[in-house]
Amino acid sequence: MTHENDTFIMLPTVDICFKNLMENKQVRQGFIAALLKVKPEEIKETFLLPSALSQDYADDKLGILDVRVSLENGTQMDMEMQVAYFAYWDARILFYLSKMVSSQLKSGEPYKKLKKCIHVSILDFIYFEKDKECCRTISFCDEKTAERYTDLLEIQILELKKIPKEEQNEEGIIRWMRFLGGRNREELAYMAKTDKYLGEAYEALEKLSADERARLEYEAREKALRDYHSQMSSAMEQGMERGLKLGEKQGEQKKLKELILKKMKKGYSPEEIAKLLEEDLETIQKLAEEV
Repeated sequence: MTHENDTFIMLPTVDICFKNLMENKQVRQGFIAALLKVKPEEIKETFLLPSALSQDYADDKLGILDVRVSLENGTQMDMEMQVAYFAYWDARILFYLSKMVSSQLKSGEPYKKLKKCIHVSILDFIYFEKDKECCRTISFCDEKTAERYTDLLEIQILELKKIPKEEQNEEGIIRWMRFLGGRNREELAYMAKTDKYLGEAYEALEKLSADERARLEYEAREKALRDYHSQMSSAMEQGMERGLKLGEKQGEQKKLKELILKKMKKGYSPEEIAKLLEEDLETIQKLAEEV
């Protein structure tokens, strides 16, 4: 099967594409090095582990395609691409990060065997609206002294929508974020020239995009994500509409109660009030009991 549009290339913001990219050892090495702020050569070995964010719970309607990796020193990292916010996203991160830690020990094993666990969320939306920071590291610290309580748990959040304008000699995680947030072949190809690991990532993207089966999986996942978020948006709009209608009804009832109260203070009976306000007697009597 051939495609008329031979400029097609998968975008890393679709989670299945990101997951497939991270299966490439060299790409994984370069990205993890940028996250940990070390030279790629310092990341000796990375091992893919079974996914941490499986579809085990009711809130994960779509299923989560994450990448779980173990480093040579035992550190575990779980990375996921998110294109849109959904309810309890932040709580779910904490839950799965805790699972990553607790699953390391078998019954009776000492706590000293625990290794650091890092969750990385790459967001194609803005979560922290009050600042312009595009990447942040969150850990357990004392609120007064800022002293770190433990380094066993860490969360890194990358917000692609906040990437600043490109600067000369840009490097590190910002460069990777710019690549991952690329919207077309030209942007991706441009970033591929800035770093050999990004170059490897671009080559991997081209191979994936040329693979018919991988492309069908990508397009199916892209449609599923689009449909899911469309349903969520529609449900939210319907909820807001129902809320507005309920608010209007409550407002009308409040005004009616105020009128009933005024009439009652003037000595009018429920029957007289119903006639004056052109409302049925049962409604007037019910509201009169509430005022």
